[in-house]
Amino acid sequence: MAKAFTPKVVTANHLLEGDVIYMDVNQKWVRELHQAHLIEDEAQADAWLAVAAAQPWQVVGAYLADAKSSAVGPVPAHFREAFRAKGPSNYAHGKIEQDQVAA
Repeated sequence: MAKAFTPKVVTANHLLEGDVIYMDVNQKWVRELHQAHLIEDEAQADAWLAVAAAQPWQVVGAYLADAKSSAVGPVPAHFREAFRAKGPSNYAHGKIEQDQVAA
């Protein structure tokens, strides 16, 4: 029996800046996971991944990441994606540093 499809978001790294980015409902790239489009259909997920893969001047390493719906938008369904969503693990810059400054 085939495994049931789990919701996904399209994610990649920005080619020049290296930031983790996500595809939103308009197939534009955003930097926050909660702004991404949560895809709940396997055929649509494959089509959206093809759109991302056709943008080598802008993104690298595009793939489909498991995600779950929440009140604020998609959230990670796996530790790896939660880690990527927080930004670089180097505390001197990135989203983790912004979180610390806000605290």
